[in-house]
Amino acid sequence: MASLTVSADDTRLIIVEDRGGVSALPYYQALDLPPKGTPIAPPAHIEVPEAPSQPFREADMLPVKSALLSPGRVERRSIQAPGLQPIFLVGDDELSRTWLRQRAASLLALNAIGLVVNVDTAQGLARLRDLAPGLTLSPVSGDDLAQRLGVRHYPTLITPTGIEQ
Repeated sequence: MASLTVSADDTRLIIVEDRGGVSALPYYQALDLPPKGTPIAPPAHIEVPEAPSQPFREADMLPVKSALLSPGRVERRSIQAPGLQPIFLVGDDELSRTWLRQRAASLLALNAIGLVVNVDTAQGLARLRDLAPGLTLSPVSGDDLAQRLGVRHYPTLITPTGIEQ
């Protein structure tokens, strides 16, 4: 262990380990920071947008488009996602409406949450909800989920153990 006396404020600097290397000073110089103790100028005026006069409504989120998802056949496969609440993906199309009508009771029994990944209007969303009373259906883009799970089509059910139609 080496020690070095620093005369600026008479504090002892104890070097625990020195492995050599290159000084980090050029990196700090590149930041062009003002010297310690120099007052920092206040930031330039930042324009803050005005808050909306009315709260946002669900219809304000529409239309919802998921570029990576389309109606089609989904091959059943296993996944391992312990703790995942069952979710299902649907759109405002005939295949999804038929699937939702047929599966509504089992989706409700699973306490599955519905993501409407392609819907243009509030009326389209309302039609889907009418087909499955008691189920939560939320308009949301499914592109991130599609990438993460390798899903390309809907309607589909995603559970902790599998992806199926």
